[in-house]
Amino acid sequence: MNRFLQGLRLTLAAMVFFAVLLALPLSMAWATTNAPVLGQSARSVNWVQPLDSRINLYRMAPDLYRSALPSARDLPQLQALGIATVINFYQRGDEQWLKDPKVVQVHLPLRTDRIDDADVIEVLRSIRQAQSRGRVLIHCKHGQNRTGLIAAMYRVIYQDWSKEQALAEMRGGGFGGQERMDDAERYLRDADIPALRLLASGACSTSPWALCAFRERLLGMIEGA
Repeated sequence: MNRFLQGLRLTLAAMVFFAVLLALPLSMAWATTNAPVLGQSARSVNWVQPLDSRINLYRMAPDLYRSALPSARDLPQLQALGIATVINFYQRGDEQWLKDPKVVQVHLPLRTDRIDDADVIEVLRSIRQAQSRGRVLIHCKHGQNRTGLIAAMYRVIYQDWSKEQALAEMRGGGFGGQERMDDAERYLRDADIPALRLLASGACSTSPWALCAFRERLLGMIEGA
């Protein structure tokens, strides 16, 4: 009798063991299916918020927007958003569609295949200066690689994002044009972020021994005397 009960216990234990083994893949598959997607949740909190897919219009921050090249029919929407400055990276200016004299136009044409640190610093400083006057829209023709690069550099320089976070938004934000992103991504990966942060803050050079830095210190001493 004891041998019979012992054999029964072993049989039941084996059945439970195999049942657990069979159920494990199913439970893992269910968990994978129902687990939250990190990229989606991160987008809702940190990434740009879409406003109008027709012109690739997104809100990056309360005072900063990005888009493709708008047209005259888009002006009422931009006015409703309170855009005070439009910064254009496309080769063609905005005079044809932007007829509102209250909106400041800044034209800084860029090409991502030949962009350098001086170009990026000029643009970033222009954005910061414009933000002191109100809300800013940055755009190029498609709102993808030129605008995408500057948006990514803004994230890294002023909002302390990592390069990886900025690249993830550049690729996955829904802007399109991934096939044209190589030059923009290459610049971002190679960028010397500490040096660019120093220059974006207003420094004339990354070296304290540069002539312009010496001149600025001398002027400061004279003005403080």
